[in-house]
Amino acid sequence: MYFPMKATFFVNLRKTKIMESRDTQLLEWRGETLGTVNTQSSSEEAFQNQTIRPILKLQNDLFVQVFINYAIKQKNVFFALSPEKKMTYIENVIQKDIKFRNSLKGMVIALFTVNEYLEYIKNSSNLNKRMMNLLIERLKSHVQLFEECNQ
Repeated sequence: MYFPMKATFFVNLRKTKIMESRDTQLLEWRGETLGTVNTQSSSEEAFQNQTIRPILKLQNDLFVQVFINYAIKQKNVFFALSPEKKMTYIENVIQKDIKFRNSLKGMVIALFTVNEYLEYIKNSSNLNKRMMNLLIERLKSHVQLFEECNQ
């Protein structure tokens, strides 16, 4: 006899085990918390240091290549700028080019565990601001590398 609920239960159980395995692997790849998290930390600060910073570190090389590709596709304007203007360019691009910003955001969110995503959606607006500010600072710290890549 066929029991549809039983089949659904086993499919859901299998999905749960796959998600647990994915989440475990993600946490192992990302490594330790970066920054300080204590009882005084706000939930946003804790999320930033436990989730966003490790993902940004893990994805750093990819973010650099994505930015270089973006700059090249924008007719190499970035590479002719002075160092100060390069800093402003990085900030403006991430703040104003919504498609590019959303692409970068997706590269971070894709490495959230299920529980992290559920936490993220509770306050995505503020966490997105933190995420983009950290990413801007990370890219700014690589301006020298961008110059070497274009030569």
